[in-house]
Amino acid sequence: MSTLTHRTRRAEAAAAAARDAERWRDGPEDEERQRLEDGEDPGDAKELRLTLMEEVLLLGIKDREGYTSFWNDCISAGLRGCILVELALRGRIQLEPATMRRKSLLNRKVLFKSDAPTGDVLLDEALKHIKATEPTETVQSWIELLTGETWNPLKLNYQIRNVRERLAKSLVEKGVLTTEKQNFLLFDMTTHPVTNDTLKQRLIKKLQDAFLDRWVKEPQRMDKRLLALVLLAHSSDVLENAFVPLLDEQYDLATSRSRELLELNPDVECAKSNGSEMIWAVMAAFTK
Repeated sequence: MSTLTHRTRRAEAAAAAARDAERWRDGPEDEERQRLEDGEDPGDAKELRLTLMEEVLLLGIKDREGYTSFWNDCISAGLRGCILVELALRGRIQLEPATMRRKSLLNRKVLFKSDAPTGDVLLDEALKHIKATEPTETVQSWIELLTGETWNPLKLNYQIRNVRERLAKSLVEKGVLTTEKQNFLLFDMTTHPVTNDTLKQRLIKKLQDAFLDRWVKEPQRMDKRLLALVLLAHSSDVLENAFVPLLDEQYDLATSRSRELLELNPDVECAKSNGSEMIWAVMAAFTK
């Protein structure tokens, strides 16, 4: 084979690689690239993908009734925490570097990194607020602002409204939930019962396995999205829902191991190699 032919084939290979790289960059395949970078199984590529927000809400929704517990006053803030973590995992935001003055996770500010569209309305809405905000805010402040729990009237416009209903509608569009009307004596309420029970059971099994069959004592060895899901499900008071179906012995083991994980010091875990700063910063905000 001639030298010219070798050069031609190398040039064609280089051009093909460049085209592939361009397709990966902030295009429709951006989420797939991020999932691979986060260490997720490529074999799940054809499965229906949910955001952390959707997974947490799905865990909290009662299958037949189609709504979250009226006694759960944590899920609203928890879903806003999901937004921050999801944006960080997708490379849109990050924590400012640690300094002697701002070494604690609670004191470090959220920095805007990229405004490439995520393809999710809620994420893009939050990203727009973060990009436009000066001076920058901490993770705890952003959770309060996105939830609307602020005394500053000039920042009430940062609140992302109707998050649960908008996420439920997204899950309806994905065929996971359906929409019904239920009468509660004095008023009618729109509910969203689960229709894709297989997907919800798979989600529950993933959380159960994290503390049973696939338990790893060191959180830095866990898949980042799985670690985020565990911590955020706990912060949203829905992690227990994944353990209820277990046998007594399994339940005790899962709750014991989850307690070990949830009682770790976020600042210490964040400083370890492969530590996930935004995940632990959100956890620190909920456990302050």
